[in-house]
Amino acid sequence: MSEMVPMTREKYNQLRAEVDQLENVDMPLVTEKIAEARAEGDLKENAEYHAQRENQGMLQAKINQKKMMISNAYIIDPSKLPKDEVGLLSTVKVKDLDYDDEEEFTMVGAGDEDYDKGRILSTSPIGAALMGCKIGDKVEIDVPKGKLKFEILAIEYR
Repeated sequence: MSEMVPMTREKYNQLRAEVDQLENVDMPLVTEKIAEARAEGDLKENAEYHAQRENQGMLQAKINQKKMMISNAYIIDPSKLPKDEVGLLSTVKVKDLDYDDEEEFTMVGAGDEDYDKGRILSTSPIGAALMGCKIGDKVEIDVPKGKLKFEILAIEYR
């Protein structure tokens, strides 16, 4: 059984629109290009044909991945989330107790992560450890490099 994927209604609608675009616009274009390449003759030595077939396979894999996320989605209503603890869509400011510096993370669901911008999966090791914490809590997180030690300084829902 697949893991449930938390997301906002906005993200859910965005995924459905992406699948619609991929299935009804992009896939027919690739199919058309395959037909054009097939008409050029010998398929064994037809690089364009093989390239388009590969594109078709990658496009279908992308469609399948997004459909899986949609089918396993559960919608989060941000207005009903507790505002005094770290949860999905919250931005949490932490103090690294080993280096005495501050970092900020925004907890997001699958597909919204951008680690360069501090948007981390709520199910990642750091995200999972921070979920449910309140201001003042101290957290130790096992990561491949060892342990991270954070203190929760602020929680905000934007």
